[in-house]
Amino acid sequence: MRRRLPPLNQLRAFEAAARHLSFKHAADELSVTPAAVSHQVKALEAFWGRKLFRRLNNALVLTDAGERYQPLLIEGFGKLAEAGTRLTGTESRAVLTVAVLHSLASKWLGPRTPGFLEAHGDIELHIEATDRHVDFRREDVDLVISYGLQGYSDCRQEELFRDRVFPVCSPAYLAKSPPLDEPADLWGHLLLHIDWEMRHGNSPDWQAWLDAAGAGDIDAGQGPRFNLSSMAIQAAIDGQGLALGQYLFAADDLAAGRLVKPFDLTLPLASPYCILSPAGQPLKPAADGFRSWLLEQASSYQAAWLEGQG
Repeated sequence: MRRRLPPLNQLRAFEAAARHLSFKHAADELSVTPAAVSHQVKALEAFWGRKLFRRLNNALVLTDAGERYQPLLIEGFGKLAEAGTRLTGTESRAVLTVAVLHSLASKWLGPRTPGFLEAHGDIELHIEATDRHVDFRREDVDLVISYGLQGYSDCRQEELFRDRVFPVCSPAYLAKSPPLDEPADLWGHLLLHIDWEMRHGNSPDWQAWLDAAGAGDIDAGQGPRFNLSSMAIQAAIDGQGLALGQYLFAADDLAAGRLVKPFDLTLPLASPYCILSPAGQPLKPAADGFRSWLLEQASSYQAAWLEGQG
């Protein structure tokens, strides 16, 4: 049966322009002029008799038809690439791109990826450490590891880990400072703060922990502030004071003796860490394998955490 298909160059121009929402950036990618991209897109619109973009003053916006068309083209180009690989008999390494929060990348995911890569030598793993919102429709990202949904919609969500916070400090700090036998002893100690409110809503801070510990009269506002958990943890390791550590970020340092946990009281974070992936699209094998590995890693760490509380 004869299929009615537009020219490939028109499809490539639209797919690149839809991904970048820019004729200029699409032109840079395709090594042509923006006028050429615009011409190919107009020809594609004429072919189908549908507007695919709304052209605003300095921006492109996909129409409803363009929104429906784009993911099908992405899947189609993937199939074409796979067909070429099968035809030539050449095997290429699967590229997997994962966007993950900075602190989670440096303190938890990064140290564990060598184990994954050793078992999956056919995968080229790209880790993008970022706290910004990732648009699956516009960016070549397979998975996002996020704290809660953080404004995401129209995506698959799987809970990775529900973390808790608790005070941590270095053994050297604990040895040289006044004793910390009970939370009330924190009076006069330097508290290291994480500005959760910048991204994470109402997750517990020092005031919440002190209130829960019955030491709410201590000045919880004193001390330096950090916008990344990993920075506060490192400051605690360096002996600068006490930070509210998370199990995911502090577990290795606790096990290695770089940090100690002077009190047992822990408070839950407001949301879980999640694995996010595009809705309505099957995961490619490399992404599905990494997802399964992530869930295994989180499960073993949660079990270790529960054992440590027993």
